[in-house]
Amino acid sequence: MRVTVVGAGIAGLTTALALSEGGATVTVVERSATLGADACSRYAGGMLAPWCEAESAEPLVTRLGQEALAYWPRVFPETIRRGSLVLAPARDAPDLDRFARRTTEHERLDAEGIAALEPDLAGRFRQGLFFPREAHLDPRRALASLADRLSARGVAIRFGEAFDPDGHSRDTVADCRGFAGADRLPDLRGVKGEMLILRCPGVSLSRPVRLLHPRWPLYVVPRGDGVFMLGATMLESGERHRVTARSVVELLSAAYTLHPAFAEAEILEMGADARPAFADNLPRIRAQGPRVAVNGLFRHGFLLSPALARRAADYILHGTQDPEVMDENPRQQRSA
Repeated sequence: MRVTVVGAGIAGLTTALALSEGGATVTVVERSATLGADACSRYAGGMLAPWCEAESAEPLVTRLGQEALAYWPRVFPETIRRGSLVLAPARDAPDLDRFARRTTEHERLDAEGIAALEPDLAGRFRQGLFFPREAHLDPRRALASLADRLSARGVAIRFGEAFDPDGHSRDTVADCRGFAGADRLPDLRGVKGEMLILRCPGVSLSRPVRLLHPRWPLYVVPRGDGVFMLGATMLESGERHRVTARSVVELLSAAYTLHPAFAEAEILEMGADARPAFADNLPRIRAQGPRVAVNGLFRHGFLLSPALARRAADYILHGTQDPEVMDENPRQQRSA
């Protein structure tokens, strides 16, 4: 089977790899000139945290997300598995208790336990939650690793090429364009996220840290060599690329609460993009004739893409349907 994958973001590359490993002849078409240049994958946190996400996401996210913990070390050996740490200032202890009630697979930590995990946070927090089975990765390096793996399998990524449906009429199409796919998915919406990348040699962290703040919830993901990714806002908007002064102030204020040394950090980069989501914030595989859309990963792109890619490949290659992620009667839509 010949399959054209449209979009070289995280959904497109994982789907292309799953299809290639399943025996398909795959081509990837990407409108941007370079890898990740115009994809929200570029601004992702890269946290593989299925149990933390249960605090606000549906159980399906936790179930599907666990597949990422086996997938990413296989395709990207630089994946770091040191768990996740969730903290709250003493005045916000009820928020930490609520987070604990809504999640599983965590350990309660006191001040000594926090200091043992992250010495630079010693004396700053009285209690926290540690999720030891979770992991994280650098999204940009992971995307490059996927592209290299596809190239080694003979899968071409054609950059700077807009998709032409008439030019690929004989191929099955896996549409993985993210929010750009709203032209064919009218119920898809954008949720804007803004992030900062800082260099702060005065702070050392070994794992992602989530700070539960009533006004400015924050996550900080270490990238190594004193570099950290701070994220992320969530605004109901399809606007892309514009970072607001309000968001910068809020992110930096929350980072200062985590550790005052962030006040002296160098801002290396600011970024924003619209994350694709359906009304329930759950992903979809939707068949539309010879086109199969893989979309709606919301803010869980690196967490959910391995599971969605495998299911999309199973459907395209074998007709196998997973009702948890596919719309009703997908085979009828496929043959329409």
